[in-house]
Amino acid sequence: NGSGRRLFHKPIYIPHILKLTIITKVDMAPRSAAVAVVAVAATLLALCGSTEAHAQLGAYNKTCPQAEDIVFKEMTAVLAKSPGLAGSLLRLFSVDCLLGGCEGSILLDSTANNTAEKDSPLNKGLRGYDVVDSIKAKLEAACPGVVSCADVLALAARDSVRISKGPYIPMPTGRQDGNRSSAADVAPNTPKPGANVTDLIALFARFNLTAKDLAVLSGAHTIGKAHCSAFSPRLYNFTTTNSNASDPTLDANYTGTLRGQCRAGDLATLVDLDPGSGTTFDLGYYRDVAASRGLLSTDAALLLDGDTRAYVMRQANATAPDEFFADFAASFVNMSKIGVLTHHKGEVRRQCSAVNPPSASSLAPVTMSAHAVLLASCFVSIVTMALVL
Repeated sequence: NGSGRRLFHKPIYIPHILKLTIITKVDMAPRSAAVAVVAVAATLLALCGSTEAHAQLGAYNKTCPQAEDIVFKEMTAVLAKSPGLAGSLLRLFSVDCLLGGCEGSILLDSTANNTAEKDSPLNKGLRGYDVVDSIKAKLEAACPGVVSCADVLALAARDSVRISKGPYIPMPTGRQDGNRSSAADVAPNTPKPGANVTDLIALFARFNLTAKDLAVLSGAHTIGKAHCSAFSPRLYNFTTTNSNASDPTLDANYTGTLRGQCRAGDLATLVDLDPGSGTTFDLGYYRDVAASRGLLSTDAALLLDGDTRAYVMRQANATAPDEFFADFAASFVNMSKIGVLTHHKGEVRRQCSAVNPPSASSLAPVTMSAHAVLLASCFVSIVTMALVL
């Protein structure tokens, strides 16, 4: 296609249960036959309606039982050397999910005919690609062609939380990888600079996430770092009339500290999102936001909506992280389900940065998807039984 990526075409499989033997006994009472047809038709419709698979817990228990252990072992080693990458992988996963779904599109490299999501100017600060590639290589050695890059990223993000002393999150797996990645998709699915809390809530609502999910998932900023470029507009030139003006909603002492770390024009320096405990998954982020020390404008925006403010203040005053940990696990799983590809709608990439080469089966022409043919087969079977009566 025009994006430089191929479309998937899979061989069609019709389950054996649809190869029905039609009862034609002439002595069957019309009422009994009708009841039988209705019963079988209902069963068929239930089967047809459930053909779409979903990510599920333990999807690799039989095909690659050591998969999650491999990811955890590799992440433990990575974060022991570079604890700051925990936040980077969390961000990489969230960006992937909000750019059309958790299907690994953020990992694809650009091609001669297409600029990929990772090369959008808005994504230039993302890190962690090499970690995903390293883990994927270990999984390919253990279970070739089984674990998708989308799941590698999801599990790496999950383990980033766990290893940073956050909650253990039971993560559904079984995602497949997408074959499309376009930089043009980034801006419409990324909060604009200066986005207010209404904009943020509306963006989350497009993915069936709530204002509470926004407040909870923002808590991921308790670990990780941000480039000066992400918040320097709050430090300098905040108004058009005064080049030294800063954001008045930002604590003045904190503003001074940040100016010492990020000089005007500095775009590259990294600063902790949660100063003081930037490598520990805890309630420090909410305490910072409540005290007007949220680093990003999107952090500060949480105080401007009744629901998100209430959540921030409750966690800021909490004596234990239990509620936040439980809420984060639930919201994280909700986010991880956005746009998941399953049921042969994607592929399992052998390398996360590129789609698999075309195969003979993928190039075979088809006129309907497997799911469409299955539905059609169900319909034909039901109609055929009805005609027997």
